[in-house]
Amino acid sequence: MVAPLAKPAPLQAVKGMNDILPPDSARWEWLEGRLRALMARYGYANIRTPLVEPTALFVRGLGEVTDIVEKEMYSFVDAMNGDALTLRPENTAGVVRAVAEHNLLHDGGKRLWYIGAQFRHERPQKGRYRQFHQFGAEALGFAGPDVDAELILMCRALWRELGLVEGRDIRLELNSLGQPDERRAHRVALVAHFEAHADRLDEDAQRRLHANPLRILDTKNPAMQPLVEAAPQLIDFLGAASLAHLQAVRDVLDAAGLAYRINPRLVRGMDYYNLTVFEWVTERLGAQGTVCGGGRYDGLIEQLGGKPAPAVGFGMGLERLLMLLAEVGVEAPSELPDAYAVLPEAAPLAPAMVAIETLRAAGVKVLMHAGGHSMKAQFKRADASGARFALVFGADELARGEVSLKALRDPAQPQRSLLLAQLAGWAASLRDA
Repeated sequence: MVAPLAKPAPLQAVKGMNDILPPDSARWEWLEGRLRALMARYGYANIRTPLVEPTALFVRGLGEVTDIVEKEMYSFVDAMNGDALTLRPENTAGVVRAVAEHNLLHDGGKRLWYIGAQFRHERPQKGRYRQFHQFGAEALGFAGPDVDAELILMCRALWRELGLVEGRDIRLELNSLGQPDERRAHRVALVAHFEAHADRLDEDAQRRLHANPLRILDTKNPAMQPLVEAAPQLIDFLGAASLAHLQAVRDVLDAAGLAYRINPRLVRGMDYYNLTVFEWVTERLGAQGTVCGGGRYDGLIEQLGGKPAPAVGFGMGLERLLMLLAEVGVEAPSELPDAYAVLPEAAPLAPAMVAIETLRAAGVKVLMHAGGHSMKAQFKRADASGARFALVFGADELARGEVSLKALRDPAQPQRSLLLAQLAGWAASLRDA
């Protein structure tokens, strides 16, 4: 006797890479729709880059001594041709690669935005996942502080539209990283400061000391905070031009009534930033308080092989933004059907479905019952669907060229019959209501 085959174990999603299921997916669609509308108002065009890029793009762009490159990238060798490839851990480098590869700046600056999945191999925790989703905007080819300020004001416009209150739910922190020569002078002073206290450096700080000492300022180790607070501040090394750029951004924000805090320890996580850097932060999500971060990266395009050009942008994690919205009680509007189509088993299916398609073509959201069931069960499902109306396509009604209309949310309104030829007019009345 042949033994029965063992039932295969059910497959599950990769740890830290989550399914987004209804009805939660409706919140994502709502947020994405608001983001697209915002970008259109500001004149930004959508760009879509591959999920997989050459590993060298991120090593060259982000810097070798960053947590992302050292610990978090999903990198592999393509078995077909030996290419070193990486699932993108962030999108700015990919956008810059595309701009340089296709010479998009040949006729002037470009304002671009992206949205999509990114991948980092870090410990999954609240608001941080191995596959996560980012929205970002990049303005390339613009050197002045005006676009820096525009991007920050764009973020404020988004918060206000979503129902977040500045100062209470979210606030702005601002700094300048100056230019490379100013950072080099600051770096010498910074290294000297930390070398003088080498016995107090943790393992990460020791590793970064001579490779990327600025990243020590971004430590989350409480024991390192007194040493970091006593470190030389970059703003004291900035020249007149860098200070003027920062002041011009501040002037716009002040005129617009946007409150902010100058944070001299704000450095951002990637090597490519210069001049303006900013973060929108919240206290409502615990220790992981950054919702959106960005700044200027004037050297990155040339660093990745393009013609020298200035650039500035920001990125925000959609999971964290949705968590913040839920925390403050902002609910996405429900996408409920307008009508639920009740189909008695004895009724002919073809004319009912043709009528339903007529309504859908006219813009009415119709959820059609499927799979039989009694009239009582169908009406129960119609009510549970949240639809405003039930459309009953009974055999007798269809024989008369009619459909029965029942208002589910207004019991006082009597059930009535509509000619199938009147459905387009009824659809128009729903749109105008």
